[in-house]
Amino acid sequence: MFNLLRMDLYRVKRSKSVYVCFGILMLMTIATVWLLWLTATPQGNRTAVSMGLLAQEEVQKQQQEAALELEGINTQIMFRQMGLDGGGYACIFGIWLMLFVCMDYQSGFIKNIMASYQKHWKYAGSKIMTAAIVNLIYMTLHLTVILICNQVSGMRVPNARIGDMLFYFGWAWVVTTAFAALIVLICVFSRSVAAGAIAAMLLGTGTLVMPLYFLLDMFHIGGWMKYTIYRMLSEGPGCYASVKDLYVYAAGAVLLVLYTTAAGIVLKRQDI
Repeated sequence: MFNLLRMDLYRVKRSKSVYVCFGILMLMTIATVWLLWLTATPQGNRTAVSMGLLAQEEVQKQQQEAALELEGINTQIMFRQMGLDGGGYACIFGIWLMLFVCMDYQSGFIKNIMASYQKHWKYAGSKIMTAAIVNLIYMTLHLTVILICNQVSGMRVPNARIGDMLFYFGWAWVVTTAFAALIVLICVFSRSVAAGAIAAMLLGTGTLVMPLYFLLDMFHIGGWMKYTIYRMLSEGPGCYASVKDLYVYAAGAVLLVLYTTAAGIVLKRQDI
C-alpha cells in the first residue's frame, strides 16, 4: 500500500486540481478577511466610503455594529467561521478528492492498479491516506493565511490559546478526513464524477443533513445526527472542558474506519 501511497502523493504534487482548489479556498478566505476589514476597522471604513460601499453618515453606526460583532472573537473562531463551520472547506476539499479519485476511472488507470494489487482495499487505503495528508496541509496553510491576514490587516483579533487551537484543529482534521473517506466510498461505488461532485456539495454544505435533522427532530428522533460530519464541524467544541468533549474525536474516528472499511468492501466485490 505504501508504494501506492508514494505514487498517489507524486500524482498530487503534479496535478493542477489540488492547487486550483486550494487557490479557491484562499481567495474565499482573503475576500472574507477583506470584507471584515472594511466593516471592522477605521481605515477600512474610510476605504469603504471612498469606494462608495458605505455612506459617511453610516460610519459611526457601522463601527458600533462591528465592535459588537468582533466582541469575543479570536483567531480560532475566525478559522472556524471561514470555511469549516459552513461547509465551504469540506465542499472544496471534497471536490478536489472526487477529481483525484475519479480520474483513475476515467483514464482506465484503475484497471492497471487492480491488476497489480490483489488486495483491492489497498487502493482505498492509499487514497484516504493521501487525502489525510492533503487535508492536513490544506488546514495548516489555511490557518496560517488567516493568522497572517489578521496581523497585516490591522484588525488584531486576539489569538486563541494554543491548547484550544490544537484541540480544535486535531478533531477538525479527524472529522474532515472521515468526510474524505465518505467521498472515496461514494466515488468507488458510483464510479461517477457527477455523483462525487453532488455528494461533496450536498453533504459538505449540510444541504441534505440539516433538512433531514429538522424533519427527524420534529418527531424527537434526531439526536443521533449530532454525530454526523456536518453537525460536528458546525457545532463541535472549541476547547476541551470535560471528557464529553472528546466525542468529536471518537465519532470522527469511528466514521473514518466505517467508511474506509466500506470502500474496501466495495472495491473487493467490484468487477473492474
